[in-house]
Amino acid sequence: MNKGELTKAVAEAADMSQAEAGRAVDAVFDSISGAVKKREQVAIAGFGTFVAKTRGAREGRNPATGETIQIKEKTSAAFKPASALKDI
Repeated sequence: MNKGELTKAVAEAADMSQAEAGRAVDAVFDSISGAVKKREQVAIAGFGTFVAKTRGAREGRNPATGETIQIKEKTSAAFKPASALKDI
């Protein structure tokens, strides 16, 4: 399912126009993204938790030359599904 299909499904389930559903879907995604950017945890009961995870700086290798390189610390979004979602 892509974003367009999700918007259509929300519109049908909530008995609203696709434009309204699109704004609602965008608002949800923007809220989750903003919270994770602020390093806040977003927990949705029965669905899962969105968190920001930090992977520390480390040493790696350039695959072409075999040279050792330094890889910077990186923060990315992660999702942990709730047990109810895992069971589906």
